[in-house]
Amino acid sequence: MYAIIENGNKQYKVSEGDVVRVEKLNAEVGATVEFKVVMVSADDGIKAGADVANAKVTAKVEAQDKFKKIIVFKYKPKKNERKKQGHRQPFTAVKIEKISL
Repeated sequence: MYAIIENGNKQYKVSEGDVVRVEKLNAEVGATVEFKVVMVSADDGIKAGADVANAKVTAKVEAQDKFKKIIVFKYKPKKNERKKQGHRQPFTAVKIEKISL
């Protein structure tokens, strides 16, 4: 059984027991969060739309961290114009505990 959840304008395919890195959430480590369900694939087939209006995916917050640094380098040739920046995107690691219909 798996579900497609939505968070931060992105969609993630999750199963029970998965650890997923989602967009940063305002939740403490150890807190329980719920996600909006877009689709559920169960033993009796695929359900979406109005069929999953009451479906819930509950997860436990495992960590608040940042991804590995990426380098953003902009330059204009022949003008001696260079700009180097680094960026670390924050994320929340959650462990999927239960998918309920």
